[in-house]
Amino acid sequence: MRPSPQTVTADVERALAEDVGSGDISAALIPADSMAQAHIISRERGVICGIAWVDEVFRQLGGSVYVKWQTRDGERIGVGDELALLSGPARPLLTGERSALNFLQLLSGIASRSFHYAQLVAGARVKLLDTRKTLPGLRVAQKYAVAVGGCHNHRQGLYDAFLIKENHIRACGDIAEAVQRARASSPGIPVEVEVESLNQLEKALDAAAERIMLDNFSLAELRSAVAACGGRAELEASGGITESTLREVADTGVDYISLGALTKHTQALDLSMLLL
Repeated sequence: MRPSPQTVTADVERALAEDVGSGDISAALIPADSMAQAHIISRERGVICGIAWVDEVFRQLGGSVYVKWQTRDGERIGVGDELALLSGPARPLLTGERSALNFLQLLSGIASRSFHYAQLVAGARVKLLDTRKTLPGLRVAQKYAVAVGGCHNHRQGLYDAFLIKENHIRACGDIAEAVQRARASSPGIPVEVEVESLNQLEKALDAAAERIMLDNFSLAELRSAVAACGGRAELEASGGITESTLREVADTGVDYISLGALTKHTQALDLSMLLL
């Protein structure tokens, strides 16, 4: 889901506050009437994401820098591609450079990694999901980048879906009790239960959980879980899944695979802004 303008505005406000602070003393060395042009170029292949944040950086710096994009979110880019041409007063152009690139590089890195993982399971019916393992304050942006790259979003936070995990089960007493409390407290909100064994899977199925997370199951256990479930609930594989095992997990027949690596282990895409 595309973030709201209010979310992008708030993200950029925080970024500029920590970077610019009381003022850019280096940019102040440049004459106030000095004009400049620059372009953003790619140093590696990937999927671009984060255009709205770049535009917002320069809007908040006075709106005098014009950004002409030659790509859009979700497009694949190659080495040496010119992504945007910027023109306007030199001071705000240079002041906004790092904040703009930080957003664009981070989100493009996530989109690129998500695209790569999606390609690894192409043709399978499974959906790859992100997690809540995101940078504090940037979850909406990072989850947007995951979707741009071709993967899917899990719950946004602790408020929009239940995920009853090991410690919740212990605190409530058992799986059935935890699910019952969830149904009573928030009717209509999806309930997912994390299980660590086939025995717990049966208990979650008996409790009528809509989705069951199979935590660190082996391939053989995943196949057994799919057979035992028989379509009574959606099944999500999670834990210890790598690029080399992803396709094998997808082929077990689970409905979803959740991957913290989509947001947690991403390397920023190598992009540069250079004056012309």
